[in-house]
Amino acid sequence: MQQAASRAGDHPLVERGARLGYAASGVLHLLLAWVTVQLAWTSGGEQADQSGAMQQLADNGLGKALLWVLLVGFVLLALWQVTEAVAWGEVKDRAKSAAKAGVYAVLAWTTVSVLTSGSGGGSGGATSGLMSSGLGRVAVGVAGLVVVGVGVYHVVKGWTEKFLEDLESRPGTWVRRAGRVGYIGKGGALGVVGVLLVVAAVQADPEKAEGLDAALHALAGLPFGPVLLTLVALGFAAYGVYGFGRARHAKV
Repeated sequence: MQQAASRAGDHPLVERGARLGYAASGVLHLLLAWVTVQLAWTSGGEQADQSGAMQQLADNGLGKALLWVLLVGFVLLALWQVTEAVAWGEVKDRAKSAAKAGVYAVLAWTTVSVLTSGSGGGSGGATSGLMSSGLGRVAVGVAGLVVVGVGVYHVVKGWTEKFLEDLESRPGTWVRRAGRVGYIGKGGALGVVGVLLVVAAVQADPEKAEGLDAALHALAGLPFGPVLLTLVALGFAAYGVYGFGRARHAKV
């Protein structure tokens, strides 16, 4: 099984698909940056998460065509991560690859949802169901702590430029700078999401446990909220730019 997974991972189609997937992630984060800027400086009614970002494309024919390209990229990148999880590496590395495969599979599913129904939905309904019981609130709280940990990991990875270890060749200065700002900015956003999940679990308030959209709207309500959201948008945009650099230089 490991040999079959290794052969599949080394297939040119899967390798090119993985690079396409990283570029697709770059496009998604640029869209997230745009949605966040809209939330900061306009009426603030947009859905400020991956679904809302994709919906920006779904409103016209050219955008829908690009969504299909993103879907292919996410699917192939998820497949490549699966081969990495099965084929080789230590348990820690396999677990990371499996988790990343799950993330890209969710993005692929979200893309399909937007293409087929015009909306990617959200996690609020599932979270509200969990919040109806004490054990469910504990699960939401633990999930929040995990998300905070992931956010801190992103910040450290950006600050120390540890993300360069994911690349097979030395990138240009612009990729390094974009990666550093992008990881720190995305880590900060994830940290807010995690904190809100923990607060929601403690206060038994499902409205605070609705993911990135709730987190960005919470930031919008703070003093200097538009400025904070603009900084988050710059982080998303930088991560998007890094996605294009990673598509070229990634180890695949």
